Amino acid sequence: MQLRRASLIFALAAAFSGAALAQTCPGNGTAVSYPLSKKVDQQDNYHGTMVADPYRWLEDANSAETKEWVDAQNKLTQSYLGQIPAREAIKARLTKLWNFERYGVPYKEGGRYFYSRNDGLQNQSVLYTMKTLGDTPRVLLDPNTLSTDGTVALAGAAVSPDGKLLAYSTAASGSDWNEIKVRTIESGKDTEDHIKWVKFSSTAWNHDGSGFYYSRYDEPTEATRLAGVNYFQKLYFHKIGTPQSADVLVYDRPDQKEWGFGAEVTDDGRYLIINGSHGTERKNRVFVKDLGKKDSKVVGLLEQFDAAYDFIANEGPVFYFRTDKNAPKSRIIAIDIRKPAPDQWKELVPEAAETLTSANIINRQLVLNYLTDAHSAVKIFDLKGKPVRTLELPGIGSASGFNGKAKDTETFYAYTSFTTPATIYRYDMKSGKSSVYRQPKVDFDPAAYETRQQFFTSRDGTKVPMFIVAKKGIKLDGSNPTYLYGYGGFNASMTPSFSVANLAWLEMGGVYVMANLRGGGEYGEAWHKAGTKLQKQNVFDDFIGAAEWLVANKVTSPAKLSIGGGSNGGLLVGAAMTQRPDLFAAAIPAVGVMDMLRFQKFTIGWAWTSDYGSSDNPEEFKALVKYSPLHNLKPGSCYPATMVTTADHDDRVVPAHSFKFAAAAQAAQAGANPILIRIDTKAGHGAGKPTAKQIEEVADRWGFLSRALHMDLPAAAAPMAGGSQ
Repeated sequence: MQLRRASLIFALAAAFSGAALAQTCPGNGTAVSYPLSKKVDQQDNYHGTMVADPYRWLEDANSAETKEWVDAQNKLTQSYLGQIPAREAIKARLTKLWNFERYGVPYKEGGRYFYSRNDGLQNQSVLYTMKTLGDTPRVLLDPNTLSTDGTVALAGAAVSPDGKLLAYSTAASGSDWNEIKVRTIESGKDTEDHIKWVKFSSTAWNHDGSGFYYSRYDEPTEATRLAGVNYFQKLYFHKIGTPQSADVLVYDRPDQKEWGFGAEVTDDGRYLIINGSHGTERKNRVFVKDLGKKDSKVVGLLEQFDAAYDFIANEGPVFYFRTDKNAPKSRIIAIDIRKPAPDQWKELVPEAAETLTSANIINRQLVLNYLTDAHSAVKIFDLKGKPVRTLELPGIGSASGFNGKAKDTETFYAYTSFTTPATIYRYDMKSGKSSVYRQPKVDFDPAAYETRQQFFTSRDGTKVPMFIVAKKGIKLDGSNPTYLYGYGGFNASMTPSFSVANLAWLEMGGVYVMANLRGGGEYGEAWHKAGTKLQKQNVFDDFIGAAEWLVANKVTSPAKLSIGGGSNGGLLVGAAMTQRPDLFAAAIPAVGVMDMLRFQKFTIGWAWTSDYGSSDNPEEFKALVKYSPLHNLKPGSCYPATMVTTADHDDRVVPAHSFKFAAAAQAAQAGANPILIRIDTKAGHGAGKPTAKQIEEVADRWGFLSRALHMDLPAAAAPMAGGSQ
């Protein structure tokens, strides 16, 4: 069937024409008067189909016109939010809830312990060190001193094997671009080492601490720094005390512009492991360099790009991997690099019914973290694959951490659930005993709330789980304000996690729901693939199916149901609200991929084609154009109250996606429900966002929803009950 047929030119023309549909739209107050968003005569030919792109000019974030548009939109949004009576009370409660001491999982290197801590309202967590667990911790690096407004974040930290040096990377204003510096741990002072133009990189020290491996791109121009396409990543070695210009190129592939490289040095210092990636595809290649031989070459170990191979550790030439090769839910294998043929591989732990998400070797034992219906189960095996024990967790939640080396006899992990902040445990690998190391205290009563897991049936008959968190004893009469969250992509698993933002929502009387959609990794690679490329619609069907179950079972109703998600989850929200605008009262797509025909043309967007496909491919174009949020907005439609959110320094999903979608949605909206866009400044895709900015953003989100869902909240004092104050 040719796409030039009217049924599929569809809304390609209709979405941007003035032909409104005759509908009577319910409103939420007085219709909003939007800033002018001019239209230009831009059309592109996709395999014989002409597609209009009238807001193409908004892709130039540096133009005076775009900056004026951003200012006007932000003024409108802030004016609207400023008139919401409950917003200041919500912000006050969020600030109080956020003000609790929280810790990162400790790790040990070079005879010292390292961990992060935030005293509550610090914009960035502080890195501490100590020699023993009983010592008084000492501040090693306080990112809050790196900027006056907290917008410079610690993006990564790697300690040299001798415990003398710290290589740390920082990110400014939420950008993916990092800079690496080196600090002497004893003195706390920085050396003159300074590395720039680093992105998507690990930092791997060599065994003697004389330098480290890192990945970078060529220096961009100022014009291309935030939106230019990133190709030809290279792996370098930096020797301490030398300028970046003297760094040695270790590995690159001029013939493969889309390949990326990450480095890891084995604990014995003998081998450099190079992970070769191709975009966000779960498959990878593995290369090895023998550091024990002078001038040794990088050689291929696993080059077929046929599966995921995650290096765990080695015992001499025997390398341990977690892989989904012939095991969609993953297994553990051992490869002797002297005999690397697949028929020589040894399976240690076979694929299980649960999904194996991570593996470590500590105390010469395998610590394996599984997902059972999207919540954690941790099992210990010996290096021959024999079960040792199962680690008992406090409940249905998520466990993470378990860092360490094969010789270590202890490790640390964090356990969290929807209503339990991350509690840090020390785990004795010999005795199998866990003991609480740090347990935060939050001004919130978790006993007043309950979490249950519910399975529902999606459109094609697939059983899909979701978590429902609410006050105990809520009435199932359809009156509960509900926030449905999802992601559904890139093999990312959505598991129970603690969120101060969600606590406030629960105290406001809201129900929080997280759906485990296809496209994620909850049930292994088959579950992931079922939500990619030509099957991406399954993800939206799952999300809509979750919403329909919530309505049918009177947890909520369309008038009380809101949806949210970020990045790929922003795409999810955009697709859901354009496909089923009748089902939702409000939508908050955050930093979303909204233009599915042009995403690959900016920064690292080309890497997402492994999940999405590409408009350059005729068959994939047909699928993309059917759900692309930007191209499925129809003038005269009744869309939910919508607040699009993005940031000026987002160089992951460039803000043009949100700009164009907001402009088109404002033009298409027939009723009084507002279509707003909130554009954060000195912020990026989300990582490293200062606490103050997070509180402001969440207060705006819940404030917006309180109005859209007609929630009866007081305008002063704490608008919620249920805390332990």
